[in-house]
Amino acid sequence: MHFPVYVSLFSLKLPLHAVMETLGMFLGFRYFLYLRKKQGDGLPDSNRLWVIAGAIFGAVLGSRLLGALENPPALLHSENPLLYIYQNKTIVGGLLGGLIGVESIKKVIGERQSSGDLFVYPLILAMIIGRIGCFSMGVYEETYGVATSLPWGMELGDGVIRHPVSLYEIIYLLLLAGMLYWIQKKYTLVSGARFKLFMIGYLLFRFMLDLIKPGYRYAFGLGSIQLACLAGLLYYAPSIIFPSRLIEKQYA
Repeated sequence: MHFPVYVSLFSLKLPLHAVMETLGMFLGFRYFLYLRKKQGDGLPDSNRLWVIAGAIFGAVLGSRLLGALENPPALLHSENPLLYIYQNKTIVGGLLGGLIGVESIKKVIGERQSSGDLFVYPLILAMIIGRIGCFSMGVYEETYGVATSLPWGMELGDGVIRHPVSLYEIIYLLLLAGMLYWIQKKYTLVSGARFKLFMIGYLLFRFMLDLIKPGYRYAFGLGSIQLACLAGLLYYAPSIIFPSRLIEKQYA
């Protein structure tokens, strides 16, 4: 397998990453609409549209800013910093930026209901499809691991056997989806709990995953994504410390 992978579409030769990223967003949104129609939505249509707008705006801004901060020297020495920021992105920044965008817009419109549960499985689907695209880039995008001697290590385009971290993430997301499904079948969760569990589970995973990824390190040997993960986990600390708050109380 040669990296990066390209696909031919009529007279165009496109990177598979761009195709899968677009497909992931399209299918994820279609799945969201399907779940909203099937399960219903506690938010009025107008407020849901505002929430989606806040999520998109926050996700785009957060993903670019955090992505640019993964390599501060490259940002500082870039000829066009705004272009550099635009060209770099990370899903952790997208998730946290989207969270900030949603919570901000909900305060503006006075919406107090939780709004994240419907996004969970569509997000997981979109992320899995997107990670297939990231894997297809090999070492030509910053979604590869450090060198390893483990038997499942892979050569990703530079002659070095590396951790295929994109494949690790795909496997983890499948397991996370299964775990969330099992939890919601076993327990009656309060509104918003599924999204909180998803965020906690993913942020914990990404903090650990980035230990085997190369990149610029800030304080304590941690990268920008790991520091963002810690900030997100701190935000969800009450749910981590008191998980019983995520389960509806049963009254006799």
